[in-house]
Amino acid sequence: MTEEVNRVFLLPGEYMVSKQPHVISTLLGSCVSVCLYHPSRHFGGMNHYMLTKGPTGERSGKYGDYAINVLLQFMERACGSLAGVQGMIFGGANVVGNIGSGAQVGERNIALAREMLKKCGINVIREEVGGTKGLKLHYQNWDNKMTIIPMGSSNMAGSLIAREEKGRLAAPAAARPMAAKPGPFAAAPAAQPAPAGHRIKVLIVDDSSIVRSLLNKAMADEPDIEVVGQAKDAFEAREMLLELGPDVITLDIIMPKMDGVSFLKKLMVYHPLPVIICSTIAKSGSQAEFRSDQIGAVDVIDKETLNLYNGLETVKKVLIPKIRAAAKTVVRKKTKEEVAGL
Repeated sequence: MTEEVNRVFLLPGEYMVSKQPHVISTLLGSCVSVCLYHPSRHFGGMNHYMLTKGPTGERSGKYGDYAINVLLQFMERACGSLAGVQGMIFGGANVVGNIGSGAQVGERNIALAREMLKKCGINVIREEVGGTKGLKLHYQNWDNKMTIIPMGSSNMAGSLIAREEKGRLAAPAAARPMAAKPGPFAAAPAAQPAPAGHRIKVLIVDDSSIVRSLLNKAMADEPDIEVVGQAKDAFEAREMLLELGPDVITLDIIMPKMDGVSFLKKLMVYHPLPVIICSTIAKSGSQAEFRSDQIGAVDVIDKETLNLYNGLETVKKVLIPKIRAAAKTVVRKKTKEEVAGL
């Protein structure tokens, strides 16, 4: 393939269909993903839904009746008809069976996918459904190849998907939030402080492997802090958000592919979390500091003040208290309009 391959990560309620080559990834528990593919046109798409049906009149990609219909409509519009379109079904595991009715959610999600695809005459060529393990999927939409990584309970614990599922099953239907329009990031409510006794999970995002290593070492022996991931750019960070569900992010500004300020905007709009900007251009009184603060960073650190290359004493003294303070901060979700001009 000579075309550049894009990467998209789906959270619950999102879906993606494109004629351009994409690797579409997601993490499933009792949720289900349906993939549709046209073998002669060489493109397809995938969704990710959590429950079969929403409250009357609710149009949300978190519900299979809506999510599958949207996927079918996009494919029909792109191909002219659904003739020849193939389907695959993944997920629906019993990974939350200890939470009330969770044991049957996966089974109902699978049954709905089968029923709706059958009604539309879609030939289902592959199923990887049920069981007790979550699945991490990487779908190549140009050749219909799927890479599946089984995720045991220890891998799923604390992930963003596990949090979504527990919250969904514990809350009454009326309290379940609607998903936003599909996009590269999924909508989420304001981030809540980490609970007492919980180790603060930190994701380090910096394009320098040396800086990532030094920040990791500075936090390594703190009993209440755990570095759960290190990403070299915003796109790696996006996948780690999906899988690891960090409580706090440290974020550089100057990075390849997408700068830290642009990534911060997306986080505040679609998945607000406490973010500490840590950058050499974020000096006191600088435009970078002002913009980061206005967009929603809970703190901004001039990386030079950490004295990174002369031991970890200063890093610990400056950064660790800010990590603990950030974990207690409630971050307000922003609108696209609020951050557009910043």
